[in-house]
Amino acid sequence: MRTLTPHQALLLSILAALTTIGMKTGAWWLTGSVGYLSDALESLVNLAGASFALVMVSFAHAPADPGHPYGHGKAEYFSAAFEGVMIFLAALAILATAGERLIHPQPIGELGLGTALSIGASLVNFVVARILFQVGRANRSLALEADARHLMTDVWTTAGVVLGVGLASFSGWVWLDPLVAGAVALNILREGWGLMHRSVDGLMDRALGDDDIERIEVVLRSFSAQGCRFANLKTRVAGSMHFAHVDLRLPGDWSVARAHALADVIEHAVESQAGARLTTHIEPAD
Repeated sequence: MRTLTPHQALLLSILAALTTIGMKTGAWWLTGSVGYLSDALESLVNLAGASFALVMVSFAHAPADPGHPYGHGKAEYFSAAFEGVMIFLAALAILATAGERLIHPQPIGELGLGTALSIGASLVNFVVARILFQVGRANRSLALEADARHLMTDVWTTAGVVLGVGLASFSGWVWLDPLVAGAVALNILREGWGLMHRSVDGLMDRALGDDDIERIEVVLRSFSAQGCRFANLKTRVAGSMHFAHVDLRLPGDWSVARAHALADVIEHAVESQAGARLTTHIEPAD
């Protein structure tokens, strides 16, 4: 199957969110379970997050301009932060609803069709999450990975809700339903915090991971036989874009033209083989 583009993957996520909202709302309407209501509210967050991610990914892939010479890659971090905030708001709404239901418990309706709808929605989220992970990693997109992680959290949330509501129905302990909803809210809060932390970390010019740095160093070492050395390698991530800077130390008797030509070759090799845009600073080796 042909790999989807980031835009196509996010459109698929939006379609999945609309589908699961309808299915989970139906599950809540049929059962009256506040646990299923909490699950439906999280799908609303999925829709908002995927929609905003689509806007930010489109902006992040806009070409560099005079005001943004390094491109717009960091726009994806705003998407992850936005989704984190939406998760927090959904969790607060779930906690408020669960608290009210604990004070005023209500019986749970027929679970059959409602539970089937909830499980079907979870399967939709699981499949779409795997696709988003694949496309996000292939394109180094934080926005897609954040959306995928949120969908996987939704999958586990639904599993917990189905278990809790089932126990409440069969045992007659109706307080289990809002208790499970509260646990769902706390899990959603944890996921929201993780997304916000990762987005803030990215906006602080986080360095590349060890594997990415090693790939750059492998390319640089391949040029050591040509009389050059390297020092002070620095890297940073801006969304799907990777940047690096290194001191290129060459023999002092080389001409400017010769040094510049080799620097161009090295920069091109790092970009093509390690996926990072390298900037070199030429210094005499001695």
